[in-house]
Amino acid sequence: MIVTLTANPSMDRTVEIPGVLTRDAVIRAERAVEDPGGKGVNISRALQNSGFETTAVLPGDDTDAVLVRLAEDNVACKNLPTGEPIRSNITIVEPDGTTTKINAPGTPLNDVAQQQLTRLLIQETQDASWLVLAGSLPPGIPSDYYSVVGRAIREALGEKAPSIAVDTSGAALRDAVNGQDGMPNLIKPNAEELAELVGRPEAADELEGNPELTARTARELVERGIDVVLATLGGKGAVLVTKDGAWHAQHAPVKVRSTVGAGDSSLAGYLIASEQGKAPVDCLIQAVAHGSAAASLPGTQVPPLAQTTPEAVTVRELSL
Repeated sequence: MIVTLTANPSMDRTVEIPGVLTRDAVIRAERAVEDPGGKGVNISRALQNSGFETTAVLPGDDTDAVLVRLAEDNVACKNLPTGEPIRSNITIVEPDGTTTKINAPGTPLNDVAQQQLTRLLIQETQDASWLVLAGSLPPGIPSDYYSVVGRAIREALGEKAPSIAVDTSGAALRDAVNGQDGMPNLIKPNAEELAELVGRPEAADELEGNPELTARTARELVERGIDVVLATLGGKGAVLVTKDGAWHAQHAPVKVRSTVGAGDSSLAGYLIASEQGKAPVDCLIQAVAHGSAAASLPGTQVPPLAQTTPEAVTVRELSL
């Protein structure tokens, strides 16, 4: 069982346009789709779509369109009512796959709501193998909330506490990694986020094109106490670093429809392989296969396991 938390869920509307996005112009869309979104929601959708047990925890009312759609898609949810509508985000996709995102800030959560959300997570993770804390934090929640949750889960459940994965950015990621008792077991940064974490934001472009440098950089975080760093590099694949080694994996080229949510599917792929008891390098291969399959789909659609092609992934061990 894998539980996900999406503190800042959304209804994601993806609009495909026939040419380059132009300011101060009327553009007629070729296609538009809506999907429930937010990183944790996307991961739970991908897990459910592949037949793996998951529960998505999120703030929002039973009658909200996001919760209604998740129920229609048979994604198990536990929600904290807020009395406010869940935000809507817009993604504009050009023919070459270039995306422009406009994200709303989300519904503020006060101290009481935060405590209720943490208690709900403790309740839902008692039999979980993984807890995934994913996405941005809405207004009102401090940047160290993921660290606070991790510490609360471990204090409440002790040896029964699940492994914790964090997929976020900015201050929320920095504070999660620096959270000591609340430190996650796994993080999934992209090149920009990894560069920021180690205090070298100017190195982001170099990391994306250099798996060896990415591995050495991720090793710094493993030495701080993170068990697994899964660094995604867009079309260049992903790098996995643990205390036992480092590997780079890359999928054969695919026709990109939308990169939105591809990273979420990558983490879902890793967790699926982990639930199957596979070795870390095989988890990396499935992560890259899932991310590539997601990038070939429109909007924020998530691929089932059967539609991924791990056989098209090449992997090599990296020297640190």
